[in-house]
Order: sequence, then C-alpha cells, then structure tokens
Amino acid sequence: MTSPVSAPSSLQAARAWLAQDPDEVTRGELAAIIAAAEGGDAAASADLDDRFGARLEFGTAGLRGRLGAGSNRMNRVLVSQAAAGFAAYLREKAGPDATPTVVIGYDGRRNSDVFAADSAAIFAGAGLRAVLLPRLLPTPVLAFAVRHLDAAAGVMVTASHNPPDDNGYKVYLGGADQGSQIVAPADAEIAAHIERVAAATAVPDIPRGEYEVADEAVVSAYVAATATVAPAPAGAASMNWVYTAMHGVGYETLRAILELAGYPLPVVVAEQIEPDGRFPTVAFPNPEEPGAMDLSFATARDAGAEFILANDPDADRLAVAIPDAHADGGWRRLTGNETGLLLGWRAAQRAALSSGAAGGAAGAADAPASLACSLVSSPGLEAVAAHYGLDFHATLTGFKWISRAPGIVFGFEEALGYLVNPETVRDKDGISAAVAILGMIAEAREEGRTLADVLAQFAETFGFFQSGQVSLRVEDTSIIGRIMAALRADPPAAIGGVAVERIDDLLAGVADYPPGDVLRLWLADGSRVIVRPSGTEPKLKAYLDVRGDSASDAAARLAALDEGARALIAAAQG
Repeated sequence: MTSPVSAPSSLQAARAWLAQDPDEVTRGELAAIIAAAEGGDAAASADLDDRFGARLEFGTAGLRGRLGAGSNRMNRVLVSQAAAGFAAYLREKAGPDATPTVVIGYDGRRNSDVFAADSAAIFAGAGLRAVLLPRLLPTPVLAFAVRHLDAAAGVMVTASHNPPDDNGYKVYLGGADQGSQIVAPADAEIAAHIERVAAATAVPDIPRGEYEVADEAVVSAYVAATATVAPAPAGAASMNWVYTAMHGVGYETLRAILELAGYPLPVVVAEQIEPDGRFPTVAFPNPEEPGAMDLSFATARDAGAEFILANDPDADRLAVAIPDAHADGGWRRLTGNETGLLLGWRAAQRAALSSGAAGGAAGAADAPASLACSLVSSPGLEAVAAHYGLDFHATLTGFKWISRAPGIVFGFEEALGYLVNPETVRDKDGISAAVAILGMIAEAREEGRTLADVLAQFAETFGFFQSGQVSLRVEDTSIIGRIMAALRADPPAAIGGVAVERIDDLLAGVADYPPGDVLRLWLADGSRVIVRPSGTEPKLKAYLDVRGDSASDAAARLAALDEGARALIAAAQG
C-alpha cells in the first residue's frame, strides 16, 4: 500500500533523499536516475515520479515493497525513519521512566540483515533496550522471542513469500497484545510518528546506540517449546519424507526440532535448502504458486517418499503434498483449507481430552476453548468446533486478528498459515505446524494408514467440504475498486445457477467485524462466495466454499460455483 506524497517535485525529493541515503548502492542508483532526468530523459523522470510520487504506507502489515531508492521503495532511509518513528511510539506508550525492550529478527532476503542492524542501532539510540537475534532466523522465532524476552515489541525484517526484489518490516507488540501483530489504532499512531520523523529529521541525524545480540538461548527455547507440539510416536520410525525450505531460513531450526522430538530427518530438496535471497529456482517463492513445488515433487519421486513438507522463505507458512495417481506427476499439494481442517481436528481432539469431556472443553479461565479461522477460510472448521463443543470465531483475514480470538487453541487461514501452539507463538508458524502434521502422519502410520486416509475420515466425520479460489491480477489497481463498486451497485441474484439468499457488505458494517472491503454472498444451497481485494498483491480474490453429500457432489458444486464466479467478475469488470 502507498499513500500520496505532495510537493516538492519528484526531482527535488530525489535530491533531498540522495543527501541523506547511507547506502552506496541505492545512492548510486538514484544519482544515475537524477542525472538522466536532469538531461531530459522522459523515462527517468517517470521513474522518479514512481519512486517519489508516493510513500510506502505503514499499516497493520507494517511495511512491504520493492527494494530500491525512493520513498515508494524499501531501503535504508525508509527503514531508518520507520525505526525512529516506532521507537518514539514505544517511548510515548511506556512513559519517561521506562526502558522498553525491542527484539529484532531478520531472514535471508537481500538487505534484511542491514535493515535489522540499522533498526537495532536506532532503537538503542532512542533509549530502548534493543536485542538483535543472533543470525537469520524464521519469523516464528521472532514472534516467540517477543514473549520469551518479555519485550514491549518486536520487528521482523522479511517479505515472507513475496517476489525476490521485495522486502518488508513486520511489527509485533508485547504486553497485553501477547506478541501478536499490530492492529488499529496502533498502526496509525506509529505511522504518524514515522511521518514526523521523515519531515523533521535527516537520517544521519537520527541518534544511534549500542544494541545487544541475543545468545543462542532464545533459539534453543523456541526449539524446545516447539518439539513438545508433537513428540514422535512409534509410528514415526523409518518415515521417508521430503522437505524444502524454498531458499529460505526454515531448515536449520526445523532440523534441531526434529532431532529433539525424535523424527527421522527428511530427504531435502538440495537446490532449495540453503537461504538464498535471489530465489534462483522459483519465479515466485510461494508454495501456493504453480511450479514452485516442482523440484519437491521430483525429489519425492526419486526418493519414493510418503509425503512432502514445504516452508515458505521465512517459514511462517507450511505446504503439505501427498502422492496422488490422478495428479500430474503423481503428487498433489493439499490446499490450505485441507491442512487447516486436519490440524483443527487434531487441536479439537486435544482440547476435548484436556477438559475431560468432549462436550465441555474449556480454555483459559476467562474464555472457553475455541477454534478460529479467517472468514475466507473453510466453514468446515466451525463444524469441527461444534462436534467437540468448542467455541468458534471467524475473523478478518490475517493472523493479527486470528491470534486475538478469545480462548484460541488453534487458528488458520487458507493461505497456508496455521497457529497450533498459541501459548508459545501468537502468529502463524510453519515450523510448529510441520511438527503437528508429522505427529498426525506418524499416528496414522501406527494404524497402517496414510494422510490421504485421514482426509477421507475427516470427510466422513464432518462433511464433504471443498474450497476454491478465483483470482484476477491487474496492472491498474483502480480496476479492483471499480469491480467492487459494480458488485455493490448491482448485486447478483444468482451465481452458477444458484440463488443468492443474502449478502453481507462488511464495508457497510457487519456485527463482530470492523469495516472492511469485503462482500460475502450466501447461496440457497449453503454455498458461499466471498469477494475482496488482496491485502498484499494487486489482485481481486473470490473465495468459494461448498458442502456436498459426497466427494463427487462437492466437486460438481464447486465446479459450477467457479464458473459462475468467473462470469460474475467478468461482467463486473465490464
């Protein structure tokens, strides 16, 4: 997301930026563009307008954007201003006599280590206790460290599964927020402090100080806590499986947990196991993207593997794949909903057992135990919660909301994100989710069953739920706004031949949700279509959910709904 920037002109702004940029690479990049623009090069002038005509906006997702010089890019100037503004916010909240702790982590993307060190020095210069994690590590370790170190806040420098040229700045709050990502109004308050810093202080004038580098104890504590998610049962013996880190930072930490929990180590996808911010084997380092897991499938075929686990580059997401004779290449990646429902079932069983009765599970003293998912994720989780007498919460998209569900024992979103140990990490965690799914697979193996058998058992127990998604990627993001406006102005009476019974417009206000640009359409056969703009990409997304009387019935319903949703979006696009 970006916010408009008014005068001065892009050329003037670029010169002012150049004067305070501490990075030789971006300084050289910008100096060349300025010289070309001053010489009358129209393309260079347009480039400056793109770089300085807007500013990356700090919101509930922090900052995220393309690396490069300019206020509309991720770079050392922008990150320094963000760190100074965030420090001012924390000082204001803590009061004059307190010394809040901030912990900073970073992954293997380009400049992640540089942005993290800059932030730590600026936090220290503002009078905070700044603790930098000892090396590049997964995002869940940072989320864990906020609570483990009783920190007031945490910052993770990562762009997760974004394209190779992106980076980002993800912010967590401790205390009453329990290490969750920020939500309103904190985002706007932090953004206001950042704007004041940017307007009044040149980057070289921002005070810097000495920061601490955490020892290995914090990583060891995360490893120990996560190993308890599912210690290996007898069925784990001789497991033959494949793992990929997708050129990210997941494997070192995961391997330590596997050894402690007693699981056999995987066959790794050698080309993708080491951190590499260039992501040379994938166009888009996201296990959901077509082709991203092709090397994993090839490795699994060669190894005769039973299943595949994949983390995204910062290891906060998990993908699972199983053999499937009907799939191209003999392997199929489970959807995020399929994996989320299995993990939710596991969590519900354990919550019921811990309460002593399946019909009366209870969580913390102030809230009953609950399952939670984003409102665009499968309604199957609500069926699981009802079966075990647990509360259920459907939240806005994002773990900043899911993690705050009262009494949460498990949460997920369909985009491969799972929260399986909320007492340890209040964010999605692809590593602890991997351990949990390993436990499920090992328990099934003890009974001579596979994960495919467990999926079939879920459907027989709770119903035949299927989900799909229609995405429209655009160059001009105004198209998305026009489509949403058209759907509101002329809502459909039917989709795919099934009548629309009710429409919830979250922008107009729906109980239990803050306002959001989301349309939720309920169909007469119980199907559901949710349309919203993506929060991280230039896409319009339609989420499709059906429940059938059998697997084939659900598949037929989903195919008809998919066709109808595509026609609906095309008509709204005009």
